[in-house]
Amino acid sequence: MKKFIKIALFILIGLIFIWTLVFLYKKSQKKPDQFEIKKATINNIVKKTVATGTVQPRKEIEIKPQVSGIIEKVYLEAGQMVHKEDVMAQINIIPDMVTLNNAESRVKRAQLNFDDAKIDYDRQTTLFEKKVISKEEYQKARLTYNSAREEVESAENNLDLIRKGVTKNSTKTTNTLIRSTIDGMVLDVPVKEGFSVIQANNFNAGTTIAVVADMNDMIFLGKVDETEVGKIKEGMNIELTIGAIDNEKFNAVLKYIAPKGKVENGAIQFEIKADVILKKDQFIRSGYSANANIVLEKRDSVLSIPEGLLKFAHDSAYVEVEKAKDQYEKKFVKTGLSDGINIEIVSGITKEDKIKGNLIDPTKQPEVKK
Repeated sequence: MKKFIKIALFILIGLIFIWTLVFLYKKSQKKPDQFEIKKATINNIVKKTVATGTVQPRKEIEIKPQVSGIIEKVYLEAGQMVHKEDVMAQINIIPDMVTLNNAESRVKRAQLNFDDAKIDYDRQTTLFEKKVISKEEYQKARLTYNSAREEVESAENNLDLIRKGVTKNSTKTTNTLIRSTIDGMVLDVPVKEGFSVIQANNFNAGTTIAVVADMNDMIFLGKVDETEVGKIKEGMNIELTIGAIDNEKFNAVLKYIAPKGKVENGAIQFEIKADVILKKDQFIRSGYSANANIVLEKRDSVLSIPEGLLKFAHDSAYVEVEKAKDQYEKKFVKTGLSDGINIEIVSGITKEDKIKGNLIDPTKQPEVKK
């Protein structure tokens, strides 16, 4: 009995030893690599270039005063709509004392000349009625009188313009009232009541009273790198993405490409302009930053694969197609348009072919839910 137990124990130990050897042998064997399997799909391939820039009104006007003075009243504020000739502000003129003194002196001299001419005219009229002087002398006296009267009126109007900015005969056309020159929205009013302003002249741009723009006529103003500018042309459709407006895209049409580039940060940039097509009730604020996706080429409903699946040999592209389990063969393909992610397959494979993808990492396999 004891002998039987010993034999059974030795057999058990032997079996355990053999099983251990087999287990270790199998564990030491390398498992075959597993690869993702991909298939070609039907997609739209669009090749784009991106231009960065801003959306701005086509007409953005700075309203300047025609006279210097102090802002007496501001009638509008930013965000309000205005029409052409609407009054935006009123200026109280502070005249230059030298100019004012000269104007007052001119009025006095003109009045003296007028009084003298009137006396002479009255005397010549009496003599002419009595037929003492000729008609020619009478006409000369009348001309002098009328000229002196006109000079008085002109001098008084000049004085009124210096003091008030308006004459007696043109109370409606005063340059102390600042009016809008276009229909649009007030974007900015950088002045307040009491501010001193300067008129626009040859030596000074003048103080800006307000900025008015037509917000229904917007353009995209951006820049394109020299490597891309040769691929675009006027008339191309553009898709605008505005960072401040989520989940909404805007259509635009490229209208202008600068003939000359400018160096910016070591690269040549070309300015472009595009007309933004706004839908009814759409509103874009001036100065929004935007990205313009310019479609260079497009293929609709074509066979495509992820570009990362392609391999290259001797200037030829190929993919590895599964012919049996864990066995693959090369198939050379002819490619077309690429958008940087997917690439068009013109010939070489079909939708049914199983294409070898990336290596599957066994350590990153998803856990199976129990």
